[in-house]
Order: sequence, then structure tokens, then C-alpha cells
Amino acid sequence: ITPVEKILLDTIKANGPVSFATYMQMCLSHPTEGYYMKSANSIFGSRGDFITSPEISQVFGELVGVWLLSQYMQNAAPGTHIQIIELGPGRGTLMADVLRTLMQLTPVKSALRSVLLVETSPALRDAQSEVLKQWSEVPGITVKWHESLDDVCLDDNAFTMLVAHEFFDALPFHLLERSHQGWQEVMITVDPDTTAKTVLRASDLPKPLTDPSVDMTLPLSSSRSRLRPVLSSVPSPISNLLGRSSPRFHELPVGSRIEVSPAAFRIAQKIGEIIGSLGRKGAGLLVDYGAGHVFDNSFRAFKGHKIVDPFYLPGQCDLTVNVDFTYLSEALAGTATRHGPLTQHDFLTRMGMHLRVKKLQDAARPERRKSIEDAANRLVDLMGMGKQYKVMGV
Repeated sequence: ITPVEKILLDTIKANGPVSFATYMQMCLSHPTEGYYMKSANSIFGSRGDFITSPEISQVFGELVGVWLLSQYMQNAAPGTHIQIIELGPGRGTLMADVLRTLMQLTPVKSALRSVLLVETSPALRDAQSEVLKQWSEVPGITVKWHESLDDVCLDDNAFTMLVAHEFFDALPFHLLERSHQGWQEVMITVDPDTTAKTVLRASDLPKPLTDPSVDMTLPLSSSRSRLRPVLSSVPSPISNLLGRSSPRFHELPVGSRIEVSPAAFRIAQKIGEIIGSLGRKGAGLLVDYGAGHVFDNSFRAFKGHKIVDPFYLPGQCDLTVNVDFTYLSEALAGTATRHGPLTQHDFLTRMGMHLRVKKLQDAARPERRKSIEDAANRLVDLMGMGKQYKVMGV
């Protein structure tokens, strides 16, 4: 039993079932035991549980930098200062590649004032600090870390460049099911074990668990897990609110399930305010798993580069859920304009990826040229990352 699982079991024993949002928040961001919070967890790369596009090829970050640069050149007045914001910077690889690309041009080099990183994990902050050390030592450039986007001190006269890569997929979500009563929330409870003193007895279980009308075999259940999903008996204030949070949800029939992230909606609203409200100017790229529709069962865990049950080893696996890009678009309405989403394949190829790869190959040793091409091709593979990842411009 993992430390996070013990905390969850005790919480459920004391207070009843918890939401998927609570489960995801606890597993990923518990202050001492969360997956992202412990330096002992090798999160990224071949030794970790998954690998991201910037870690595969430098071309990804370079082309993101070129796109941001093009927006600055088209939309900012000459000499306008630049501030760059990244949400969830990982190990700092993407930001390092973006900065290296932007700093190739003298006008940008003199205009860049601040690099603002939103990161809650002390362990990841340390890794980012090491990777970005050279930029923090450049005179005139400030590199700062913040707990949330709300904490970022903005220069309203600067042009903002914002990047959120594999950020929204790790935000807590609520799982809802539509019934004849309205939207009811799917919660997480313990598997009954009458012999265990630390687990609820059948007679102690909340009414939904002993009610024969409740579906006990929801898709996310696992025979080897101590945790399982259970449908709440009636709609709650949060399920009613989230069920009405998009006009698209009104049309869904009884029996439909939806994964809804109020955290994603709120942060997308904030991005719109930073980039497009009160006379501000800026541009951003949101890159993530997902599509332009709501999902019903995309919640999954990664361990050792394999997809595992999301209730497997809580706190020791990465958890992710597909992003509803239309939900983000609805949050941006009235402030910033969204473009896309495009597949990662379309974005990178239209940005001239093959030209950049050819340039890198020409400058590389012969034995390195094949690996450069293979890495780039992985980014645009329509059987994998090239189709699974979507890119939205803001």
C-alpha cells in the first residue's frame, strides 16, 4: 500500500467517497508524497514513466520558438519588451530550446526581460533551474518561479509569449454521468472488506454502495485495487454546475459520461486575460493530448512507459486525462482568439520541420544523422504522437 493510498483510504473511511479531482490532486501533488513532488521519482525520459516531445528532439522547442517569434514580429510594436510564461515546464528542456531560438536575433535578445515559470514541485524547480542556469545569468533577463498563474507579476506593457505543453492533461477533473435526475458525480470509494479494520465494513458504507440500483461495475474499476468508482445517489451542487458549464453538454443523452475540469477552464480564462484583455498583447501555444470534444473515459496512468490502471500504486504513477480543447475555447471567449487545434503533425510540418531536420543532419556527424531523422519522425507519426497531440494557438 502506498503512502498516498493510505491517506485516501483513511479519508474515505472518515468522510465518505472522494471525487476523481481529489484523487488526481492527491496522487500528483500531495505536498510530500505526490508523484510530481518527490525528487526520487524519475518522471521523464527512458528511466522515467513517459517521454515528452521536447525530450525527443530539439526541433520541437525550436519550432515553438519560431512560431512565438513570428507572432511578436507581426503584432508587437518595435522595441516592445517580451515576457515568456511557461506552465508546467517539466525539466526545462522546452524553455531552453525556445530561448536558444529566440536569442538568435539581436532585437529579441535586447527585448526579452523576464522568463516566468509556473511550477509547484520543488524537485522539478531544481531541475529547471539547472537547465536554465545560463539564461538566468544573462544581464537584463529575470528568471522567476511561481506557484500558480494567478501569482505571476505581469508587465502589462510587454508582449507575452505563453506555452503550456502537457499541462492541461494533468489537471484534476470530475467524472459525471447523466441520469433522469440530472448530472450525478462518479466518486471513488473503497472495496468492501469486512475483515479489515482500516476499511469500511459493509454496514458502514454510504447508502449508494448498498443500493442495488447503483452501478458497481463502472469502466475504471480494477479487481486488484482497493479503490473503485461508484455513482452518487443524487446530483450535487458541483455536478449540477459542471453539467451546465458548456452548452454542448445539454444535448447529451441519459447514460452519457463526461470528464470535466473546472481547473482547466479557470486557467484558460486566465490565459485569455493575460494575452488579450485590457489592451494587452500576446500569443500562446497549448499542446496536449486531446481533441475538440468532451471525453467519457480517457483517464489513465503511466508507469514504466506503459499504460496501467489509474488506481495502480497511487502516487507512484503519472496520471493523465485527454483535454477537451473546445472547453478551453469556451473559456477563452471574449478575451483572446483561438486557432485550431491542429494535430502536432500538421503544426510541425507546416512550420518547416523537415527543413530544420535537414539542416541539423548536414551539420551532424554521419553516425548521428539517422537518429536525428528518427526522433523528428516520431514527433509527427500519425500512428502516434503526430495525431494524439493537438496544438491550439491563442
